Amino acid sequence: MTLRIEKSSDGGKTFLRLIGRIRREHLEDLRAQIGTFKAPTAIDMESVTLVDVDVVRFLGIIELQGIEVLHCSPYIREWIRREIEETRP
Repeated sequence: MTLRIEKSSDGGKTFLRLIGRIRREHLEDLRAQIGTFKAPTAIDMESVTLVDVDVVRFLGIIELQGIEVLHCSPYIREWIRREIEETRP
């Protein structure tokens, strides 16, 4: 299964629900979609089955920029934490 993206809004926040596998080649599309939203944005990772290191770094960066990453599996959450720690001086 490749990546599928479903958009929704609750009026105050825009949600991107990611489904399937996320790889480096999907990041350009994700960046473009996030850039189009004026409302605060959240990424719902509940249905994500696999990511690569570039995606983990991307998720860490967007979290630092204030975008919520919701329902992230524990292994991805830990990987994000480690990547952020490694990049800090």
